[in-house]
Amino acid sequence: MAINSDRVERDFSQRSAEDQQAFIELTWCDQCQKENLGLFDPCEYEHAGVIYIEGKCNQCKGLVVTELTDEEF
Repeated sequence: MAINSDRVERDFSQRSAEDQQAFIELTWCDQCQKENLGLFDPCEYEHAGVIYIEGKCNQCKGLVVTELTDEEF
């Protein structure tokens, strides 16, 4: 059975270079339990009205998901 996803892809590269760098560097990895390890393969999407940036941890390669809040825009 397929899961219906309301995920809408967004273009991360349309953000300023400064914003992209900040989102890539200022991270929290739930698996490593450490901050600012960085991530690679970033992608941006919107789901249920919330914008997320997702990538893989530079250290453990685990999934890192950042939910953007109004303060981050």
